Amino acid sequence: MLLWINGPFGGGKTQTAHELRRRLPGSVICDPEEVGFGLHRMLPKPLRGDFQDLPAWRQGVYEVLDRTLTEYRGAVIVPMTVVEPAYFADTVGRLRERGHDVRHFALLADRETVLRRLRERNFGHAVRLVGGKDAPLRRESFAVAKLDHCLERLSGDAFGEHLHTDHLPVARVADRIAASAGLTLAPNTDGELRSRLRRAWTGVRQIRFD
Repeated sequence: MLLWINGPFGGGKTQTAHELRRRLPGSVICDPEEVGFGLHRMLPKPLRGDFQDLPAWRQGVYEVLDRTLTEYRGAVIVPMTVVEPAYFADTVGRLRERGHDVRHFALLADRETVLRRLRERNFGHAVRLVGGKDAPLRRESFAVAKLDHCLERLSGDAFGEHLHTDHLPVARVADRIAASAGLTLAPNTDGELRSRLRRAWTGVRQIRFD
């Protein structure tokens, strides 16, 4: 089974994916951004745009996930924002046509909630410490620029199942996804402090400077 965690940039996909992996024995995270970053590194900087526009990205994601789902027994967790219907068809749609059990969840929240989460993202603070207070936070800027478009697209029926997360902690979001998919998670035994530290560490691990 594949759990595709969609949502706006900064909407909690990565945190939710790691919570699911932590509490779902045998599961793995396959991050399609890795394919995109690899393609970007091959291209001269002036030619780098949205890697999702590259057919090679969509084909590569499909091939990697198809092989993983065919040969790996555990649940596969994919945190990735995809809002273009054609790109969704090239990835999620093709995997379903191949016969794989793909459960898709769009994490939605009010615009102000997503903006607050973006401001609080740990890697943004880390970049400021390294690059200075005026260092451009490219990923946050990109996320804000795309936010309204993402929320509008993902609210459509084609991108169900929808899960509104404004008032849900990460652990509860993971619980809802697992219940919908018929999966059983290990109990969440984290207290508030441990949960905060875990989310902070997950955020730090996502820092990228390329």
